[in-house]
Amino acid sequence: MTVIGFLGLGNMGGPMAANLVKAGHTVHGYDPVAAAVDAAEQAGVAPAGSAVQAVREAEVVITMLPSGAHVLDCYREVLVEAKPGTLFLDCSTIDVAAARQAAEAAVSAGHAAIDAPVSGGVVGAQAATLTFMVGGSTDNFARAEGLLAVMGRRSVHCGDSGAGQAAKICNNLILGISMVAVGEAFVLGEKLGLSHQALFDVASTASGQCWALTTNCPVPGPVPGSPANRDYQPGFATALMLKDLGLAEAAAAETGADTALGKHTAELFRAYAADGGAGTDFSGIINAIRDRSAKGEQA
Repeated sequence: MTVIGFLGLGNMGGPMAANLVKAGHTVHGYDPVAAAVDAAEQAGVAPAGSAVQAVREAEVVITMLPSGAHVLDCYREVLVEAKPGTLFLDCSTIDVAAARQAAEAAVSAGHAAIDAPVSGGVVGAQAATLTFMVGGSTDNFARAEGLLAVMGRRSVHCGDSGAGQAAKICNNLILGISMVAVGEAFVLGEKLGLSHQALFDVASTASGQCWALTTNCPVPGPVPGSPANRDYQPGFATALMLKDLGLAEAAAAETGADTALGKHTAELFRAYAADGGAGTDFSGIINAIRDRSAKGEQA
C-alpha cells in the first residue's frame, strides 16, 4: 500500500481521497477549508495541519487545486519538504504551460511528475469512474496507473508533460459546444411539439448521441441521474466549464487554432454565468436558451 499526500479536498479531491482510503492506502490530506478537511477525515483521510505536513512521509503527492498559479505556489512550498523521488501527480485542470513548469520544478527538486486532469465530475469522483488524461514519461505513468485505477475507470497516456492538460482542454471544448447544441435541440423540440422523452429516445440512439445528452441530459426525466432532475445543482458547475473554455480560448490564441464555435460557446456561458448561473450545473444553460427563445432573441 502507498502513503499518499493529498492536497485539495474539495468536491472532487475529497471523494478521490476517500476512494484511495477505501482501497487500503494511507492518505494524509490538507485543504485550507476546515469543512473539507473534516469531511475527508470522516472518510478515513488523516488530516494534516499544513500542506508540508501532508507530504513529508508521502511516496506520492496528489494535487487537486483551482488554477495553475495555485499548483505552482503549492509546489514551491512542498517540493523541498518531500522525500527524494516522490511522485507528484497533479489532477487539477490548468494551462499547459503551467503544467510543464510544475513538472520541471518537481524534476529539478529530485522528484517525478505527471499531469493527470480528470473528466467525469463530482459523480465520477464519488463513484470512482473518472477518466484520467495523463502527461509525462511512460515510466511515471506506469508508476501512477495503479492509483489512478482506484480513483477512476480509465487512464489514457496522452504524451509528455502537459499533454494531459492539452487533452482535457480539447475534450471540454467539445463538451461545452455539445451541451449548447443539445440544449438548443431540446428547446427547438419543445417549440415543435416534441416531448423530451421522444427526442431523447431518438437522439440517444442516433447520430446526435453524446455525453451531454445521455449522461447529463439538460431536461428532467429521460436521465434520472442528471442535474436537471435536482434543479441543476452541480454536477459540473458553469463556472468550471467557463474556466475550461477560457483555457481553450487562450490555447487557441497562442497556437493560432481557429475555434469559432468554442469562442461563441464561451460567450454564451459567460452571459449565463453573469446572469446568476455560475453556481449551477453547466447543463442549466438550456434555461438561458429557452429564455432568449421566449423573447425572440438570437444569441
